[in-house]
Amino acid sequence: MKIVVLDGFTLNPGDLTWDSLENFGECHIYERSTRNEVLQRAIDAEIVITNKVVLDKGILDQLPNLKYIGVSATGYNIVDIKAAKEKGVTVTNVPGYGSSAVAQHTFALILALSNRLTENAQSVNKGKWSKNKDWCFWDFPIMELSGKTIGIVGFGEIGRQVAKIAQGFGMKVISFHKHPERDKMPGVIFVDLETLFSDSDVISLHCPLTEENKGFIDEALLGKMKKSAFLINTSRGPLINEKDLALCLTHKKITGAGLDVLSEEPPQANHPLIGLENCIVTPHNAWAAKESRQRLMNILVNNIEKYMDGSPVNVI
Repeated sequence: MKIVVLDGFTLNPGDLTWDSLENFGECHIYERSTRNEVLQRAIDAEIVITNKVVLDKGILDQLPNLKYIGVSATGYNIVDIKAAKEKGVTVTNVPGYGSSAVAQHTFALILALSNRLTENAQSVNKGKWSKNKDWCFWDFPIMELSGKTIGIVGFGEIGRQVAKIAQGFGMKVISFHKHPERDKMPGVIFVDLETLFSDSDVISLHCPLTEENKGFIDEALLGKMKKSAFLINTSRGPLINEKDLALCLTHKKITGAGLDVLSEEPPQANHPLIGLENCIVTPHNAWAAKESRQRLMNILVNNIEKYMDGSPVNVI
């Protein structure tokens, strides 16, 4: 059994171990792979593990021994599922491994914006507190979250974790969700999208990316937000029309945004949202706590074990 990991660095930059995966047989682990390298490295592999390396029909047609693809992530749009099924290749993903970490990062962004942490800390580092006449100061308005409304777009596992944290802060929680009856939660009110955008003080995105919702957060929807509101995205970058958001932030039509994802990753240095004073951008690392990555590794290994036992789980 030959196993090839095409891009293992983000999952394990050195602080985890691949031992449990290597127990299955011959295992080749690469930190990163280009498209051309995929064919060289996986030509005779039966199992291929990918995180962001694209496995489209053109690639799959050239991997004659391939039997199983393990996506070391929840999202699986990098694999041509239809082509894989036609070839009889099983594809699995890893759901739910990072819900706590992503919810935590969501509130790290919210708190950074509401408490203006970066700006106040920078003021101290520049010596402004030391020179101040009073025992405290603030150059920016600080917003108390208690009593405010958070609107959660998408109410899956991460959305529900965010709702629980928000309720702990004393926030009112509303949500736009495709399955409100299935995923109802005490204290959460489900509303339509326009109501969510107009009524929320904080809007947080936790929905998967589809062809239907690509770029759905545009000038029209942003225009319904309160001027004092924040937009948070720890889901997928292409959900947002980034040029529209950049204009909205530049003209102070909303107070701020916190983004862990962008439409192109890594982004160009001149990306319109990078460097704006009222926009915090983190490098798609909400999921990357060591505990979450270890959980991902454990589920990944279990997926392979179940597949080899003839009872596959988390099959796409």
